[in-house]
Amino acid sequence: MRKIGKQEALDYHSRGRKGKIEVVATKPCRTQEDLSVAYTPGVAEPCLEIQQDPLKAYEYTAKGNLVAVVSNGTAVLGLGNIGPLAGKPVMEGKGILFKRFADIDVFDIELDAPGIDDVVDTVRRIAPTFGGINLEDIKSPECFEIEERLKAVLDIPVFHDDQHGTAIISAAAFLNALEIAGKKIGEVKVVFAGAGAAAIACANLYVSYGVKRENLRLCDRNGVIYKGRREGMNPYKEKFAVETDERTLAEALRGADAFIGVSSKGIVSGDMLRPMRESPIVFAMANPDPEITPEEAMMARPDVIMATGRSDYPNQVNNVLGFPYIFRGALDVRAREINEPMKRAASEALAALAKEDVPDSVLKAYNLPTMRFGREYLIPKPFDYRVLFWVAPAVAKAAMDSGVARVPIDLEAYRRRLEVLLSRTREVMRTVREKARSNPKRIVFPEGEHPKILRAAKILAESGICRPVLIARPEQVAGKLKEFSIPAGKIEFVDIPRFPRLDEYADRLATLRQRRGVTREDARQKVLHRNVFGALMVEMGEADGLISGLTMTYSETIRPALQIVGIEPGVRRVSGLYILILKDRIFLFADTTVNIDPSAEDLAEIALLSASTAERFGFEPRVAMISFSNFGSNRHPKADRVRDAVALVRQRRPDLPIDGEMQADTAVLPDLLENDFPFATVRRPNVLIFPDLESANSAYKLVWRLANAEAIGPVLMGMNKPVHVLQRGVDVTDIVNMAAIAVVDAQRNEERQGRLL
Repeated sequence: MRKIGKQEALDYHSRGRKGKIEVVATKPCRTQEDLSVAYTPGVAEPCLEIQQDPLKAYEYTAKGNLVAVVSNGTAVLGLGNIGPLAGKPVMEGKGILFKRFADIDVFDIELDAPGIDDVVDTVRRIAPTFGGINLEDIKSPECFEIEERLKAVLDIPVFHDDQHGTAIISAAAFLNALEIAGKKIGEVKVVFAGAGAAAIACANLYVSYGVKRENLRLCDRNGVIYKGRREGMNPYKEKFAVETDERTLAEALRGADAFIGVSSKGIVSGDMLRPMRESPIVFAMANPDPEITPEEAMMARPDVIMATGRSDYPNQVNNVLGFPYIFRGALDVRAREINEPMKRAASEALAALAKEDVPDSVLKAYNLPTMRFGREYLIPKPFDYRVLFWVAPAVAKAAMDSGVARVPIDLEAYRRRLEVLLSRTREVMRTVREKARSNPKRIVFPEGEHPKILRAAKILAESGICRPVLIARPEQVAGKLKEFSIPAGKIEFVDIPRFPRLDEYADRLATLRQRRGVTREDARQKVLHRNVFGALMVEMGEADGLISGLTMTYSETIRPALQIVGIEPGVRRVSGLYILILKDRIFLFADTTVNIDPSAEDLAEIALLSASTAERFGFEPRVAMISFSNFGSNRHPKADRVRDAVALVRQRRPDLPIDGEMQADTAVLPDLLENDFPFATVRRPNVLIFPDLESANSAYKLVWRLANAEAIGPVLMGMNKPVHVLQRGVDVTDIVNMAAIAVVDAQRNEERQGRLL
């Protein structure tokens, strides 16, 4: 990773609005009426409700989503005792992480209070404001007593992240490292460098998982903590004193299975690692420089399983994997505390997530071609969005199971809510995926050798969305099946040259295209093309739908499908649609992919197909026909064509809310439409039909990119059987979504055929 310079860091914090945070209103305050409700006299009502029932504060104020990040600046990471004011940039940074990763609001509180009593008393007095307290950068051993005393007097979660965050994240990596090394937790010898807040918390959590105290060595600057030692001791260290003749860190590492470093730069050498047992686990987590660099550790022990606290090496033990999600789960059940079961639930969820397929978005964020569970991938990356809906529900469940939750929740509904917090695409696609699972169909993928298709097929098969059929050569996928852990028997592979009915397929192609210049001999050659063969599988009824286009142009993908599968009866032309998901609204844009200069008849058909697609996604369609003219303000032939299309749609489907022609801003701004054109028969349109491909394609791409919208598509409409063309280079998630759409299309076709019979 590129090294950040001093001036660059200072510029980042000082440019524009100073610092890194601001307070943003969540309710409107634009009118006198708004002011009366937000403040006086309206604010009295929630005040009185809370007076009667203090828990109503969670309903009427921000308390339930507000955390205090509290520090006295006595142990700022990597900087030491720099004081509360100098530590403020760190606390603001902590607030950004809470917001970015778990949508939790933060007030950073820097206390001029070096003593234990002052910190405890101050935090106790400000606690009514908050749903939780995150203690930060308070030196050891004072931090232990501060946390213990606050937990005893407060009924909201109190969490010292320097202790427990490191413990939770490193424990997840430790559990997975043991699995990879083939070691049993009850038999391993674990050596800690450091005996402060993080080390003590790590040691406690590891013991709770099964590390035996007699097999654990805690070392500080005075050496091994052993029974009878007097120098530099306190009650927290005394818990880990053992009977041993070892006195130095080097001696303790002889025959050890694991080294856990939470101390300082360069205190371990390669020579100290050589006497460790096979596959030594070395977590050198000192920041910014580790106890031993991965390069030196690998040189001394090529079999080492290594982790650090740095982002420029594999296996970063980063507290951001813990505290945002732990507080998210705790706040959402209004937990009274964060207890040991909740901490263990968090680390176990992280350990389990590391074994799942890594999304493309994470690979892109780290500029890596692949990431799979193993020595260089023990725990998820900080920018893995899935951590939220793995860890937070696990913590919430543990809070409910252990009796510290005030409000029980439906965990499945909670996971869905968290998914929406991350991406509204998940909300839109949930209905489609659930419908697909109810009656999965066979979907063929002509690009079956591509790693993304293989990964998508695994997800589709394991989740029951469809029955994937991959066109692939066995010798090209054999290694990948093992690499991706593709389950045997759940995915069907077809090797075209070895397909037993290849001549039958060629004959069918010749029959379909005999009046388009295709001879029998031509057909025998063309059928070997993957997209041609895939389309024939759909035509012959051996697949219910086709997904292709990951590595090919749109035209070379769609052409064989049009020639073989054909267009739905009664449809003149196929067309394409994108669903664009903004923060507060969802729009369907059409035709974004196929028809360059559609006629009025074509536009009417595109509108009808788009309305049907909207209904399949669970939307109530309200159609706006877009033009440069507003309701006859310009009588240009292009505007007339759009107006004529509206009339045609109304004839064919009188029940469909549709209006136009109208300009794009008229369609998307409710006040403009209602105030200037009160006669319009559609309000808040969600389906936008553009007059030509040029405007539709440009519009959807501008909104997608500039408005930071999420996009689903392109959805191909009007095919006789489900065929969808992928955008080149899309993510695995997009492939899974398109397959689910194809399954639902196939179900619809099946229902339609049943009605005809």
